[in-house]
Amino acid sequence: MDATGTARTIRQSERPVPAERRFQEAGGARIREVRAPTYEELRPFGRRETSGFPVYKNLEERLLHAGAHPDPEIAHVMATCSAYAYSGPETVSMIMARLGLEDNQCRMIQLSVDALFLRSTAFVIQSKSGRVAILCYRGTEPLNLINWMVNLDLEPERIAYQIGEGCPTVHGGFYRNTRATRYEVMSTLRYACDRRSARVSSSDAMLEGELEALYITGHSLGGAMAGLMAVMMRHERKYREAFADRLRAVYTFGQPMIGNPDFAEACQSDEFLREKVIRYVYDDDMVPHLPPAVSGPFQHFGREYQYRAPRSRNALTGLFGYLGRAHRSPEGRWEENVHPTSQASGLPTILLANLAFVAGKFQLARSLPAVYSVEDHFPQHYISSLIPGGVQNEFGD
Repeated sequence: MDATGTARTIRQSERPVPAERRFQEAGGARIREVRAPTYEELRPFGRRETSGFPVYKNLEERLLHAGAHPDPEIAHVMATCSAYAYSGPETVSMIMARLGLEDNQCRMIQLSVDALFLRSTAFVIQSKSGRVAILCYRGTEPLNLINWMVNLDLEPERIAYQIGEGCPTVHGGFYRNTRATRYEVMSTLRYACDRRSARVSSSDAMLEGELEALYITGHSLGGAMAGLMAVMMRHERKYREAFADRLRAVYTFGQPMIGNPDFAEACQSDEFLREKVIRYVYDDDMVPHLPPAVSGPFQHFGREYQYRAPRSRNALTGLFGYLGRAHRSPEGRWEENVHPTSQASGLPTILLANLAFVAGKFQLARSLPAVYSVEDHFPQHYISSLIPGGVQNEFGD
């Protein structure tokens, strides 16, 4: 990072490029790679005193040796990474350095084909030593029409590998977007596993060790892609042999449902997918209830944790239920939900949730009954509610 705070860009030509990577770049995948700043560089205006970073002094060790999942510190790190995936690699790399992965290497892999409703963006963040990597998928960009069309591309699609019995199908739009960048993502992770060829800069310095621990995360659409990639790594033989032993956990935030009940039940029969896929649902977040039942049966898999915020009642809430954020207490807690989130019954309740969100901006929310919340889906709520007590945030506060 230079004096203005801009991350240094590593030219693609400075790294050995395997044949599979050249093919993917020729096929249209856009790749950007940066290095994170050191903590000396993170100190504002060259001051010698510490800037409060890193947030977690032993983050790499925590990621390598976490005894159980969900881990509260790792959940906070993954929620923050997923939220900043809506930015570029320079910002993602800087935020992850602040959290504790100093001098990390961050690669953004992106492919867009509007006519095919493809808008797939993934980040691979690798620690300085090379022993830890985080694969983070970007969610639905609020102002991107193609991203919204991906969510609406509900045509079920058969997966290309064996999992369970029956007829497991998945959400076509999610599946195609995961596959759009799959080869480049896997190539990057294989590259991270090979310490003999992995370079961290234009110098000949090698990463200290090969990849040992891999985490996958994402918010919203990114969470769905994270879940699908985890299933691929567990059940596609060519990926299982390379990554299954390195995959430690999957953390998703506000994730929609991925597949039909046959698919979900097959995933539940896999111990890793049942125990180490951790889904967080913030209060009345609407997206985990999608797709709606009118589009066909869908079902979640993995372990679900829901943030429950106490609410006050008055005559109006007694008539119509909980109405908007004006009735919510700032205090709440995360609890494991033994009954996973169910599908929304139909489109009217979803439209009403959107209307309630808009009305709330004009102080009209008290007059609109709302079962689901659009505002509860915003990634900042997941970050703020998952910060462990006594821990500062990514801004150093």
